[in-house]
Amino acid sequence: MASSPAPHIVVLAGGAGARMRIGHPKALHPVFFRPMIHYALDAAAGLEHASLRLVVGRAEREFREQCRGYPDLRIVRQEYPLGTADAVRAAGLPSDADGDALILFGDVPLLSAAALRELAARHAASGAACTLGRADGPAVVHCYRLRALPDALAGGGDLLVPPGAAEFLLPDPVEALDVDDLHDLWRAETVLRERYNRELMLKGTALQDPRTTLIDPRCRIGRDVRIEGGCTVINSIIEAGVRVEAFCRLVDSEIGEGSLVLQGTRAEQARVGRDCRVGPYAHLRPGTHLQDDVWLGNFVELKNASLGSGTRASHQCYIGDAQVGRKVSIGCGFITSSSSARPLKQRTVIEDDVVIGGASQAIAPVTVGAGSFVATGTSVTEDAPPDSFVISRSRQVTKPGYSKKYGKAKEPGAPR
Repeated sequence: MASSPAPHIVVLAGGAGARMRIGHPKALHPVFFRPMIHYALDAAAGLEHASLRLVVGRAEREFREQCRGYPDLRIVRQEYPLGTADAVRAAGLPSDADGDALILFGDVPLLSAAALRELAARHAASGAACTLGRADGPAVVHCYRLRALPDALAGGGDLLVPPGAAEFLLPDPVEALDVDDLHDLWRAETVLRERYNRELMLKGTALQDPRTTLIDPRCRIGRDVRIEGGCTVINSIIEAGVRVEAFCRLVDSEIGEGSLVLQGTRAEQARVGRDCRVGPYAHLRPGTHLQDDVWLGNFVELKNASLGSGTRASHQCYIGDAQVGRKVSIGCGFITSSSSARPLKQRTVIEDDVVIGGASQAIAPVTVGAGSFVATGTSVTEDAPPDSFVISRSRQVTKPGYSKKYGKAKEPGAPR
């Protein structure tokens, strides 16, 4: 028996999303880190097909830009929102050929290729002119014989269902969810998150609380990684053996093998080497690069800065626009600052094996040579050659009894 020809697939994406109160077509709205339309196109592309067509209303250029990853996709425009029948007519399917037309909707992101494949097989076996795929509500996918399609389009508004149409109940009812408002959007993202987190755990990633852990599928996660609850990881690389404690946010970043990211840490466009310890509540801003075995204390903030291997920075430091060498010890409260209104041209350079006391600052542009010691409370304003002792504190002056005369606060209501 000859097999049925591959179907022509049409995805309808002309909805404006008025109930979602958004300023762009609904199918372009992000769902779990991707435009919603990608999920329908992925399901369609997972089937062998004679053609794949996307019908859009406005924002045709944005659809073309977002859908460049589907090389065999043909995008056509429905000039006016006159209903699903008019949208399918705009797709330009052949009506005098054998085969089927599989019609999907761009706002049904949970529909799987497996369900579509089973529906197409049931339709081919049924001999019906049309098969409707649904759960307990309206059909979310239509499969028509091409020769029966003109009758379905004759109504001008919605697609007409011919008498004797077959029905296919989706194996998983959640796949029939169509996103019509922001609550539906949350439901869809919840399902997608659960699916992906389950996939990660089956591959060996330990998620302490997958209900509150949000991981972008674009991420690359190594073996033996543990991620605690409340974390968000977006478009990042986490190498083997990393532990990420609760409530961290990693965006466009890379965490090296064996590193520990402590609670509440945030990293954006940052690179962390192997065996590092970061946080808690550290903030790695864009341009941060930590080499191997770097330790950062709590509330340390870095921006456009590199720290060499073995360097330690204690709590409550700010290190920005800086190049810090290897095995540098930085005391708590150290900051880098600029002497110019154009800080991008001002950099602080701290060479290898430097020790910097707490509550110090370096005012760029300045270089502290290798092996130097910067005393606590020092403001470094000039370059220091290697092996220097740097101190800028003034001598302490103590005057007994002056507190009562000048410094002590007076009682409320006392005469001035």
